[in-house]
Amino acid sequence: MPLSTAGILSSSSTTSNRSRNRPCYRTKALNSEVDESLFGAIKPLTQSDSPIVLLRDKHAIRKTLTALGLDHKPETVQLITRDMVRELIIPTKDPSGESLIMRPEEFERIKWASHVLTREELKAREQAFKKEKEAIVDAVTTRKKIMKQKEMVWRNSQKLNNLEEVAKDRAQDLLQRARQLRMEQEEELKDMSNIILNAKCHAIWDAQILEKQLIQKELDAEEKRLDQMMEVERQKSVQRQEELHRKRQEERIRGRRHIVEQMEKNQEARSLLVQQQEQEKGQMLAYMEQLQEEDLRDLERRHQQKLKMQAEIKRINDENQRQKAELLAQEKLADQMVMEFTKKKMAQEAEFEAEQERIRREKEKEIARLRAMQEKAQDYRAEQDALRAKRNQEVADREWRRKEKENAQRKMETEAKLRKSRLEQVAFKEHTLAVQVQRDRDEFERILRAQREQIAKEQLEEEQKAMVRLQYASELRRQVREDQLKRVQGRTATFEEGQRLKEEAQKRRERIEDAKKKKIEELRATGLPERYCTEAERKANIPPDTSVD
Repeated sequence: MPLSTAGILSSSSTTSNRSRNRPCYRTKALNSEVDESLFGAIKPLTQSDSPIVLLRDKHAIRKTLTALGLDHKPETVQLITRDMVRELIIPTKDPSGESLIMRPEEFERIKWASHVLTREELKAREQAFKKEKEAIVDAVTTRKKIMKQKEMVWRNSQKLNNLEEVAKDRAQDLLQRARQLRMEQEEELKDMSNIILNAKCHAIWDAQILEKQLIQKELDAEEKRLDQMMEVERQKSVQRQEELHRKRQEERIRGRRHIVEQMEKNQEARSLLVQQQEQEKGQMLAYMEQLQEEDLRDLERRHQQKLKMQAEIKRINDENQRQKAELLAQEKLADQMVMEFTKKKMAQEAEFEAEQERIRREKEKEIARLRAMQEKAQDYRAEQDALRAKRNQEVADREWRRKEKENAQRKMETEAKLRKSRLEQVAFKEHTLAVQVQRDRDEFERILRAQREQIAKEQLEEEQKAMVRLQYASELRRQVREDQLKRVQGRTATFEEGQRLKEEAQKRRERIEDAKKKKIEELRATGLPERYCTEAERKANIPPDTSVD
């Protein structure tokens, strides 16, 4: 809003004073309130030396206590420390609602389950469990051996009946057959079987070749017989062809005669046809002459019609010319009438425009008179508005000066309150720093004690680790000795196993040689020629003294 000169000067002086008296911090609120219900029980309001001042109405506090159900005084215990005095509220019931009552046995069980075993205890427990397991396995193995021995004794002591004898013989046969089949799977016996199979194949092949030669001889004889039969048939066929040729020659002669006769008949028919065509040509000429005469008569008739049509067209053109002249005369008369009507219309329009111009001039005069009257009224209203605006400006200036005065007074009061509050905050900060220093000292002592305990604990752990390393070294040496003993036992077992394998290989070779001899004997028993059997023995590397002549 516009301000007067005095108002501007007063506002500038007030602004300068305000800038000089402005504090170095920013005000957040004029009043401060603390809700004690956020920190537990409500303490009675007493006069305290603390810089924190609770600015709250007593009536409002009482209402809050009543609403929260805390208007009764709970039972408290006073706790005095070095830096402060506190009152602890004794709860009347379990605050968490999760308390549990259990029997002593259950408590002991939970306590035992929560016990953490050390590494030595875990190792001892594992070894005990391992020994117990080995003892159980040994007992089970011993029990099995005893049961098997008892079963063997019982079986040997019992006599076999007929069915058992038959079953035993059958089992022996199956066992013998299984052994034989397993023996057949040996590579040497497989090679022997292939050799015998090749010998049989050679024998069969030679027999087939001999049989093929015999069959070829029979086929040659049959071929000769068929050739002779074909020669006889060929001669018969030649005779039949000659007879057929003779008959065809006779047929051709008869056909030639028939063709000559037909040619003569055709010549006669052509001569008759020529005569007939000459007659038809004469008739056609006569018909053409008749058609020409008819065409001439038709042309004459058309010419007459054309002349008549031209005369009619001339008459129609004359009639059209006459009608056109009449139309031109009528158009000229109509044009004259239109021109006269246009002249009359233009005269009427000129009179109408003159009348309209007169009316327009009269309206302009009336509008000018009304505009002059309106301008006079507007000037009067403008003067009245200016006067009212001036009065309103003066009222607004007085109101603004009053508000500025009130604001300055309110600001001074606020600054006084802020200075007082700042002093209280400084005192509270000093007290807080003193308490913090004491807490830091206590924390330092606690950390020092914890470090000493940690050092002692680390020393104890180092000693335990040294003991563990010694135990590990002794255990490692024991394992090395056991490994050496196991290697010696392994070499002995390997040597014994080699001897056993050699004996088994020797027995296997003997069994294979016997099987080969048996197969050769079976081959000879089939009646195969001796040379094939000898060749099979040579390929199978069987000594010649074992062969049968």
